[in-house]
Amino acid sequence: MNKYEEQFHQIANDLLNASEGKLFGALSIKANNGKTAAFLWENKMVFKLDEKSQKQALELDGACTGTHIYSPEKQMKGWISIPEQHMEVWAKFAGKAVIFVS
Repeated sequence: MNKYEEQFHQIANDLLNASEGKLFGALSIKANNGKTAAFLWENKMVFKLDEKSQKQALELDGACTGTHIYSPEKQMKGWISIPEQHMEVWAKFAGKAVIFVS
């Protein structure tokens, strides 16, 4: 297990009203309603966020909108990718994501 997976498991463990799951083979965090709130992709976490939280996340160096998980031509609308240099805020955004998708 690498440090990104360790961080992911710690975040998922600490969240209320959420559990671990899978999305396209990636580790994910699902709200109790079954909707995916966040997932780990390579060395970044990707979060489903409301507009205000998206803007906050995009202020971080290296953060970007969408990701090309299932198709190189399609972006995942409303998803923000936050790279490993900001691991210290992953938990905050995971919490926001769980609330948003609930």
